Amino acid sequence: MKHAWIKTTLAITIGALSSQAMANGLAINEHSASGMGTAFAGRSSAALDASTVAGNPAGMSKLERREVSGGLAFIHAETDIEATGGTGSTDGDMVPFATVPFGYYVTPINDKMHFGLGLYVPFAVISDYEKGHMGRYHGVTSEVEVVNLQPTLSYKINDQVSVGGGLVISRVYGKLTSNVNPGALGVPGPDVDVEIEGDDIAYGYNLGVLVDLTEQLTWGLTYHSKVKYGLEGDTKVSNVPAAVAPLLEGKYDASVDITLPESVDTSVTYRLDDQWTLYGGATWTRWSRLDALIVENETSNPVAGAILGKREEPLKWEDTWSFAVGAAYQLNPQWVLRAGLALDESPTNDTHRTTRIPVSDRTILSFGAGWNIDQDTTLDLAYSYLKEDKGEVNQTGYNAEYENSAHGLAAQLTYRF
Repeated sequence: MKHAWIKTTLAITIGALSSQAMANGLAINEHSASGMGTAFAGRSSAALDASTVAGNPAGMSKLERREVSGGLAFIHAETDIEATGGTGSTDGDMVPFATVPFGYYVTPINDKMHFGLGLYVPFAVISDYEKGHMGRYHGVTSEVEVVNLQPTLSYKINDQVSVGGGLVISRVYGKLTSNVNPGALGVPGPDVDVEIEGDDIAYGYNLGVLVDLTEQLTWGLTYHSKVKYGLEGDTKVSNVPAAVAPLLEGKYDASVDITLPESVDTSVTYRLDDQWTLYGGATWTRWSRLDALIVENETSNPVAGAILGKREEPLKWEDTWSFAVGAAYQLNPQWVLRAGLALDESPTNDTHRTTRIPVSDRTILSFGAGWNIDQDTTLDLAYSYLKEDKGEVNQTGYNAEYENSAHGLAAQLTYRF
């Protein structure tokens, strides 16, 4: 009984793992439309606009004027589920249409220094299985959002080398719902509803270096630090059968500590000629920090305490690499066309994948365009298609094969003054 109940009281942040955004694990990439057009292949080496605050803070040194840049990314995901075991439906319409905002400001301080400010979403998800889904005892709804506010400075050491860094002020909010089979409580009745909600503010940092190796070749390196969260919230238990309602129904204080991992991104930008620019990049993420989660629910009720209590839930995630290549073609002074391809490893596998984490290795194809409306204003548009390998979920009473895909569209407006 305790094992079945604890499955429903996992940390809020675990819901983020079912994200169908354009990066794997918890992470999402939708921080700029200009970068999305090349599948973010030149994220650390191509300072295209003020969004370099998130990509590589050293890139601000390449911006000659003040810039304000912002936009929205839209994600439509589709999931095909073939399930056996358990009872219920398997529609797979689990990820509602999602919108991801981002915004940046950069200004020169003097010939050597720039200041920037970024507001973006590095981790986010909203997923919602249909009522009565076969996997409902392992998760129904997940709503998670991490928002970063990043004040940033860059310093131009010389004409070839720049460095930069920023403080990350990070807020996480989330809500999880799931069902509990009343049979696990030893009584008949409808499914018990469990809802978890909480938030926290934590801190990290980003560091970057940008080097012009030649007039044509630029190399960049960015380090995104780990961020430690201590989420505080509550677990609400409702719709409990009358026989045990006095012992279990109610609201309980809940907490969980979780560390989102550090990552290292490196890329090169090669200006082949006046028209063609080539990009290549790789990102390493230390997902092995998510080996397990420890959840604590506080209650003075000894029965509820025995069921909720404290438990370590294994995840067994592994470190991952992702790789991307891309190209841009300057069609004329007003228009630039972009394309890119990315391969993104999954941190989980058929042994450890769960209903809330049905992600597999991904292939992402992107296209984009930039339109210089005038000398001060640029509009960037991008489209990405994501396709995942099939992945198995094998949990108690629920065995399924998932095949995920997603369409992403982003728009970004940049104004220089």
